[in-house]
Amino acid sequence: MTLEELTLTLSGLFGEQVQSLAAGSFQVETPQFRLLILLSDDQSWLRVLLPIAPAQDAEPYWEQLLESNFDLTQETRYALHQGVLWTVFQHSMMGLSIDDLQAAIQRLIALQQQGLDEVFHAFVEKRIRQIVQAAKRQGQSLEATMQTLDRFYQEGIMGDLAMGSQSRSETMDAWQRQLRRLWDEVEP
Repeated sequence: MTLEELTLTLSGLFGEQVQSLAAGSFQVETPQFRLLILLSDDQSWLRVLLPIAPAQDAEPYWEQLLESNFDLTQETRYALHQGVLWTVFQHSMMGLSIDDLQAAIQRLIALQQQGLDEVFHAFVEKRIRQIVQAAKRQGQSLEATMQTLDRFYQEGIMGDLAMGSQSRSETMDAWQRQLRRLWDEVEP
C-alpha cells in the first residue's frame, strides 16, 4: 500500500472527517470515536489506534484483555500507552492490502464500541465459575448456593446494604440465571 492508496482509502471510508495531522499522520474525528493513523518516519510501517478507556478502568481486566489478544482480537490488539487502553492495528505498508486495512479499521471500531463490556463479562463468568466450583467442592446444591448468595446480599457482604429491593431483586435474578446456566458445565 502506498501513502496515496492509504489517503484514498481513508477518504473513501470517512470522507471529510479525515484530517491530515502531519506527513503520514491522520486523524478521523467522529461523535463516536477518534481514530489515529500513523506512519513510521520512513513510511514503511502503519499503526492505527483507537482509545477505549482510561487504564485505571481497565486494570481489573488485564488478564481478560491479554486472553482476548490471544484468542479473539484477530489482527488487532489491546495495548496500553500513556494511561489509556487502546485497540491497535500495526502492519507493514508493503504487504498491506486495502481490504485488510478496511477490515482492521472495522475491527478496531467494533472493539472500541464494545468498550470494556466483553472483558467485564468474561471476568464475571470466570468468577461465577469459581463460585460454582467452590460450592460443588463443598457439596452444596444449586439451591443452597443461591440461598448463600441471597444471605450475603442481605448482610451486605455482597452488594450495598442501601441497595433498594428492586435493585437487589434484579441482581439476584441475574445471579440465578448465570448460576443455572453454568452449574452443569463446571466440574468440582
